[in-house]
Amino acid sequence: MEKFELDKRLEADTFPVARLGLCELRLMNDRRWTWLILVPRRNGLVELHDLTPLDQTMLTFEAGIVAQALKGITRCDKINTGALGNIVRQLHVHVIARKEGDAGWPGPVWGHGTREPYDEKDVEPLLNAIRSAL
Repeated sequence: MEKFELDKRLEADTFPVARLGLCELRLMNDRRWTWLILVPRRNGLVELHDLTPLDQTMLTFEAGIVAQALKGITRCDKINTGALGNIVRQLHVHVIARKEGDAGWPGPVWGHGTREPYDEKDVEPLLNAIRSAL
């Protein structure tokens, strides 16, 4: 079996959180939103329909448990879930905690303002909270 390779841009822009049944779970390095990314550990996938039916089911399940955990720790008003892939082609799904009045509310987070990276002292407690909530 071919070793899974994470897109270099996803690797550079995120922190590893956990390895789930199908997906690598990562935290986007932008403290304006608590923003998780699920990347199925399958090489060469671009679209959701490129997954097998079983993997589609697993991705839906994992997106659901990640969204519940994220909502629990952030107490957000809304979870945004999406798979665009216009810039990074490797199949990945965004799961983003949104609060009314946040930096881009009510619009999408993509292309809004300038990314604000986490401070090292802030990211570890957040990663641990996410891991505990899962």
